[in-house]
Amino acid sequence: MASIKFKNVIKSFDDGKVTVIPDLSFEIKDKEFVVLVGPSGCGKSTTLRMIAGLEDVSGGELYIDDKKVNNIAPKDRDIAMVFQSYALYPHMSVYKNMAFALKLRKMPKKEIDEKVRWAASILNIEPYLDRRPGALSGGQRQRVALGRAMVRNPKVFLLDEPLSNLDAKLRTEMRSQITMLHKRLQTTFVYVTHDQTEAMTMADRIAVMDKGVIRQYDTPQKLYSEPADMFVAGFIGSPRMNFIDCTVIRKGKIFYVEFSGEMMRIPSAKAKNLASYENRRVILGIRPEHITEHTGGEIAEENCVITAKAEIAEMTGGEVNVYFDVGSRRCIARIRTDRKIASGETVRLLFDCNTAHFFDKDTSKAIGTV
Repeated sequence: MASIKFKNVIKSFDDGKVTVIPDLSFEIKDKEFVVLVGPSGCGKSTTLRMIAGLEDVSGGELYIDDKKVNNIAPKDRDIAMVFQSYALYPHMSVYKNMAFALKLRKMPKKEIDEKVRWAASILNIEPYLDRRPGALSGGQRQRVALGRAMVRNPKVFLLDEPLSNLDAKLRTEMRSQITMLHKRLQTTFVYVTHDQTEAMTMADRIAVMDKGVIRQYDTPQKLYSEPADMFVAGFIGSPRMNFIDCTVIRKGKIFYVEFSGEMMRIPSAKAKNLASYENRRVILGIRPEHITEHTGGEIAEENCVITAKAEIAEMTGGEVNVYFDVGSRRCIARIRTDRKIASGETVRLLFDCNTAHFFDKDTSKAIGTV
């Protein structure tokens, strides 16, 4: 199998006039499932295409299995790529699509047949081997594309937004199939998507990219619970994290944040990181699932309750997304409730400060360890 290492990699276009990857350094371990995620234009697909050899490296060094591959042709890198568009030959049967690359290698027919039927059995596409791609559903065609990559037994699988053309139900099914496929094959997977839900559910580690830079490279749980900055905090999680402008205030030995006339006590574990921000503006970040409806009872010291107008209330089944305003910021609370909250209704919302994050207003970086 193979590890992948970027060392100060630069990617430019138009004779160096446009730089999309300014300085990329990170490593993907052998047999790891890594997802590159970020908004459109962040450089994730370009990064994948450099691994494949479909884009040249403008500067720096790229290694696969400790071998520098800057000038090695794609066919000699022992990688297989699965595209968003499937890229199947429409005039060939599923069997011939999967066998094509092996025939080019002049592999014996018996060995080709064994490999194709092995991959087809794993992906549950044996009944479709004699059909052409046009007679298959999107999910079936995606499995054929995966099978075509599998038969080559590559060191690295590269997947470029492979599920974006599928409907929501099929995406969920294919996510689990690709995850199980990785566990079964024990091969290095590099997966590109703009969908943070795909990234969170599939990856061993996630690289969150923005403008050609990796903002944070960590496990899904770390990205969720300890985001490095506001970009990561806002990108990971659905609905996105709420951001509220507030002021740090100290009363005796106790620190609070004040916003829109409300006071929230800061737990001592977080207060030490905010001591240097006394009387300064910071950004409070709190996820929608950490704002609940207060229906009575005692309030813990680390929590606060605000009264807000539910501008919009979206019923999503077992939860209600309540949109409300705090100052100039639109916020969302994700409330688990059996009762229907109507738009325009006044609700009492409980903020759990133990789960809150704080960010520097100027740099957007997380303050301390949260």
